[in-house]
Amino acid sequence: MNAVQLATTLLKMSSATTLAYISDFSDADLLVRPLPGANHAAWQMGHLILAERFIVNELPGVAYPDLPQGFAEAHGKDRAQVTDTTGWCTRAEYESLFHATREATLAALGKLADSGLDQATQNRLKEKAPTVGALLALLSQHDAMHGGQFTAIRRALSKPVLF
Repeated sequence: MNAVQLATTLLKMSSATTLAYISDFSDADLLVRPLPGANHAAWQMGHLILAERFIVNELPGVAYPDLPQGFAEAHGKDRAQVTDTTGWCTRAEYESLFHATREATLAALGKLADSGLDQATQNRLKEKAPTVGALLALLSQHDAMHGGQFTAIRRALSKPVLF
């Protein structure tokens, strides 16, 4: 296994885990906060979709499909604590958008040679992730961090432990 194959495997695993955490959520479950001040899964899914597009925007050849109009505004930081239950997507819509975003990342990654992972980054994450490979590692870690938040929501909803 080379480095690109490893990065691909890690991203596939992290996306499968993320989607598994919400696989048995109803649309109403997406809006449950496990405790006051915590983010609900609908906002987090939107955040993950937007963050991937920001984090990996320096991946050569990446071409993300368009998001629905108003999606970025609906899932911005200022909407994280909104109690309004309107304006959010359905679980099926989040799953589809998350999957399409990750597939675009993986398609671009699949065109890289291992040496492409060493390309220096230029965006505001360059201190945390100075190379394209580090950006991809950060993306996988970001999924995992939100997975911890999804498990808290699962517990609040009395959903079964998955992993």
